[in-house]
Amino acid sequence: MPRAVRLLLPLAVLLALALAPLVATDSYTRHLFIVAFVFAVVASNWNLSLGYCGVFNFGHLTFFGVGVYTAAIGAKTFGIDPWLAIPCGGVTAAVTAFLIATPVARLKGIYVVLVTFAFSQLALQLVLSQSQITGGGEGMVRIPFLQLGGYSFIRDFKLGYYYVALALLVLSTLFLRAVTASPFGKSLKAVRDAQDYSAARGISVPRQRVMALVLSAIFTGIAGGFYAIYLRVASPDVFGFGTTSLVLSMVLLGGAGNLYGPIAAALALTFVTETLAGFQGFEEARFIVVAVVIVLILRLAPGGILTLLDRSQRRGLQR
Repeated sequence: MPRAVRLLLPLAVLLALALAPLVATDSYTRHLFIVAFVFAVVASNWNLSLGYCGVFNFGHLTFFGVGVYTAAIGAKTFGIDPWLAIPCGGVTAAVTAFLIATPVARLKGIYVVLVTFAFSQLALQLVLSQSQITGGGEGMVRIPFLQLGGYSFIRDFKLGYYYVALALLVLSTLFLRAVTASPFGKSLKAVRDAQDYSAARGISVPRQRVMALVLSAIFTGIAGGFYAIYLRVASPDVFGFGTTSLVLSMVLLGGAGNLYGPIAAALALTFVTETLAGFQGFEEARFIVVAVVIVLILRLAPGGILTLLDRSQRRGLQR
């Protein structure tokens, strides 16, 4: 893909998303966009540790859940302004990531998966056991919503929440772009592709892994905090395997190691699954259809859906 297209295409997409509420005036469509933006943040940040550093951190959704409950408890229990409770989710998620990364930094393969998954289950059990704080299995409801002066964000068909979610996605993407383009980001790719060679060149593999996990947790936790304030609900379902598999599908479909791929996949999966749900008989079968499509795309284009577009463009130029 030409360099000019690579620079202008994200700006064109951003402009289209900024103008989308003028066309999508109903609250349901805007809700789908908001959810897609949130999961795009989570998936693209997971891609930092999985795609760029090669650490299969199966506990990434733990950071999201920590952000959810940090914002919920902070806003409802302690009366913190929701605008402050949301970034607090990023702080606690980063601390949690450091605690998880420290014991797994020197592990490899399936052991990383097992230990990070164990941490996610530990977080779930902690939420369920501390019901006096977290609400247990029933979760927390009626969490305070965002306000700006006299403007309430629960009005105007979710317009305010839409632009906050879009701004969060833009900031997260700029952050990831800065990280991956830096010498640190290049060292992550070196650790992913050749650990022994990286260590021989003086790169500390455990340190880079810890940093990758901590950095990937910051905006994931902030997205979790926003998710809780937006829905006004904090549920232990955010730690569930269903949410994990959904976000992982976005990463794989978009392409591990691709900055914009998981974002495009998050938008596509969110709207495709909801569209299929509108057809009779596809309420449950839609997930099977999506799974088959993901398998086919990974078989035909292991690099993700954006590589298919790149291939088609090259073929068009050759003709």
